[in-house]
Amino acid sequence: MTDHPAHQGSPDADPADPAHHSDDADADAGTDTDTDAQAFRELLRGLRVWDVAALPSFDPATAPGEPLPLFRQWLREAAEAGVPEPHTMTLATADAAGNPSLRTLMLHDADERGWHFASHRGSRKGRELAVRPRAALGFYWPAVGRQVRVHGPVTVAGPEESAADLHRRSTGALAAALVGRQSEVLGSVGELARASDAAWERARREPEAPVPSWTLYVLHPEEVEFFQGDAQRRHVRLNYRYEGGRWAQELLWP
Repeated sequence: MTDHPAHQGSPDADPADPAHHSDDADADAGTDTDTDAQAFRELLRGLRVWDVAALPSFDPATAPGEPLPLFRQWLREAAEAGVPEPHTMTLATADAAGNPSLRTLMLHDADERGWHFASHRGSRKGRELAVRPRAALGFYWPAVGRQVRVHGPVTVAGPEESAADLHRRSTGALAAALVGRQSEVLGSVGELARASDAAWERARREPEAPVPSWTLYVLHPEEVEFFQGDAQRRHVRLNYRYEGGRWAQELLWP
């Protein structure tokens, strides 16, 4: 990566010139220095992936005809391998102009209908799904060198199913949902603390408290890719595509 010209030294530069800042001045101002940038690059280059004794093998010839059984198997194996929070995933959505956004949240279920997740209708993801009801999910399980990508159209479950989803969860989840106002501007952490205290009190007192904005979403998969990492970089990528009422499989170059 080439340094920006403003960061390159000049033999004609006068140290007394007010425009010539010292490294200390740059650091005090919160700007990047050559030393900081180099240290950061070295940190990145020194990090390793899949720092485990051995990665599991994956023979795509043995994969089932549909992606759901394989996904359930891989998530179960990730949990057994000690992957922290294997049910968390990245959800990518986009607004009407196509500007993408993403966040990490929990998978609530995966069944014949699709992959389930939930949020408030008024949140950023809820607003984006209302105008562009398509999304992508990404799962990453580093202890086994595996990734899964899912994308397709998203539909909204009915209010009864959404409420049942929420009330099957923990008291803390209900309290967080009762706070509401997700993605709105927050005035202070104190304001959040007061709202949270009140929500926790109500959640304990009223475990079936309604949260009308809580919405269960279902992503109906059109494409699901399974990635198995390999120490020799011979990664296996198995892609499922739904077309003509059936699932087709194909291997992808890594």
